[in-house]
Amino acid sequence: MRLLLDTHTFIWFINGDKCLSVKARKEISKSSNSKFISIASIWEMAIKISLGKLKINYPFKEVFLQIQENGFEILPVIFEHTDLVSQLEFHHRDPFDRLLIAQAIWEKMIIISKDEKFCNYPVKVTW
Repeated sequence: MRLLLDTHTFIWFINGDKCLSVKARKEISKSSNSKFISIASIWEMAIKISLGKLKINYPFKEVFLQIQENGFEILPVIFEHTDLVSQLEFHHRDPFDRLLIAQAIWEKMIIISKDEKFCNYPVKVTW
């Protein structure tokens, strides 16, 4: 399976946070699954850290090392993703989440997220 982690899912996974569901941790840990983190999530973390709204267990510069060490791939944003964002209904207003939804739809990925609003879109969600 091709998995796209929501920002909070990625943070909880690398921090070993118990907020991450057992099912989500199991799917992320499976070596047979391809795991992706959107560049949009990395950007979101950088913004929230700079605003003091997010704390992580290590310097932000180490996020890339965490991505590599945990076998994640970075998913870039391409024009087709942004085009799809422009067509999505406004069930969800967060611009980062809307982009993740569009990426998952376009790339035919499963999103791992606790956010119930994702289920309002034609995307597979697991938690």
